[in-house]
Amino acid sequence: MNDEVKKTPAPISLKSLMTSSKTVTFDYPGAEGFTVDLCYLSREELVKLRSKCLSQVFNKKTRGFDEKLDEEKFVEHYTEAVVKGWSGLKLKYLKNMILIGEPDDEEAELPYSQENVETLMKNSNDFDTWVTEMVGDLENFTGGK
Repeated sequence: MNDEVKKTPAPISLKSLMTSSKTVTFDYPGAEGFTVDLCYLSREELVKLRSKCLSQVFNKKTRGFDEKLDEEKFVEHYTEAVVKGWSGLKLKYLKNMILIGEPDDEEAELPYSQENVETLMKNSNDFDTWVTEMVGDLENFTGGK
């Protein structure tokens, strides 16, 4: 007779398995060699980020306070949290994203900086939409696609 006692495995905590963010490098469509490092943020992190950009505004009609999102501040914080870098953004690709003057060298690259990425996010609907769609799809960060 076997006197071994079966041990029940310790319960796994979902909270201990979660990670608040993960960064992955993506190829930007239609721009060969242009890659962008994007960071997936958990819902909790996005809520925290949004709350940093809210202010209370007095509403005369309701005689109460309403929350107002500072969109400029949100874009700055969101961009800083989500876009972690890029490489290969040639000026010839940039011409198709925002209105710029004619560059002397279309093969020259625009370096990544917080100022450059914020300007691109604020002025290029295509880039902003692509970033938002990529970051909004969890499968892009789990290898499910």
